[in-house]
Amino acid sequence: MPRTGRPKAELCLSEDERAELTRLARRPKSAQALASRARIVLACSEGASNQAVAADLGVSVPTVGKWRRRFVADRLDGLVDEPRSGRPASVSLDQVEDVLVTTLESKPDNATHWSRASMAKRSGLSRSTIGRIWADFELKPHLVDGLKMSSDRSWSTRSST
Repeated sequence: MPRTGRPKAELCLSEDERAELTRLARRPKSAQALASRARIVLACSEGASNQAVAADLGVSVPTVGKWRRRFVADRLDGLVDEPRSGRPASVSLDQVEDVLVTTLESKPDNATHWSRASMAKRSGLSRSTIGRIWADFELKPHLVDGLKMSSDRSWSTRSST
């Protein structure tokens, strides 16, 4: 006697979808969450039950059900993460890039290096934001890279007696 339960959404793949899902599941640079979702959908398309797919792939049964439903409803677009709740970023990637490029490729007019205050004034961001950006990218513009030679000529002319 067949098991009865909640009916599963029928999952049939086109050749293009199967090829794309296989590529996502096997490609080494795919995000692992997306690769896992692709493997779930591929296994479900072979007629396996949610329980069997969950056991084979080491995920929970509700996870398999979620990605099966989302794929049936939205196809490949359903496998992408939905926007998360929370406050959106207040600093754009363009602003971060501008701070990084300016820090690395230029100097302020009347100083030897950028300070948080001078960069904040130039970029329009706060000093603490500049500090966080620099910390994230491990930038320390106040430190000098490389070796500084002494300008004291008497040091180099001393005899080693």
